Amino acid sequence: MKFVLLALAAIFLLMFPLMTRAGENMHATVAAPKPKQPDYLNSVKITFLSWISGSTKISYERAFPKIRQSGEICGSLISAGYDKYKNNPLGITLRYGHKFFLPDKDQVSLRGFYLRPEMIYSRYTYDHSVYGSRALSNMTALIGTVGYQYVYKRFLADFWVGGGYSWGQTSETGYYHGFESWHWSGVTHPQVAMSFSIRLGVCF
Repeated sequence: MKFVLLALAAIFLLMFPLMTRAGENMHATVAAPKPKQPDYLNSVKITFLSWISGSTKISYERAFPKIRQSGEICGSLISAGYDKYKNNPLGITLRYGHKFFLPDKDQVSLRGFYLRPEMIYSRYTYDHSVYGSRALSNMTALIGTVGYQYVYKRFLADFWVGGGYSWGQTSETGYYHGFESWHWSGVTHPQVAMSFSIRLGVCF
């Protein structure tokens, strides 16, 4: 009997430190906070589905965390994509937008709802369906947009919609590979510019 008691006592003494350590590890696992989202200040994005409208758009955004703002530039090569209007467009689009992120407890500089004034310049030539020759479109727009930018780890998704005023030499399609003039319901307003899209990218 004494031998059994001594054996049980020895087993307990050997197991006690292991059980204590396991309990501490379990408590640490339960109490461990969720990993914090890194606060990246830069991102590179492509405009989702821009290829099917006849161009490829790439943008770069830089955050200014102290004032919760960011600046974004975008360049587009018109012709690097599917020619949906069958008019062989060739040219460029340049745009700059400045984002004002709305107040939020979130500490991620590039994430949240925002307001963005934006200037867009579009210049390209295309085959005119009536004249049978190359025509020039040369347009500028000032647009205000509202959007939301989502960030998860290094992945970023940017959604927005907006409108504003445009001027210049119009195209017969009313599409300028950066914005579109109002031409729905049988009504055309070349000075009314609309913008809505999605950008996907990576942060660094």
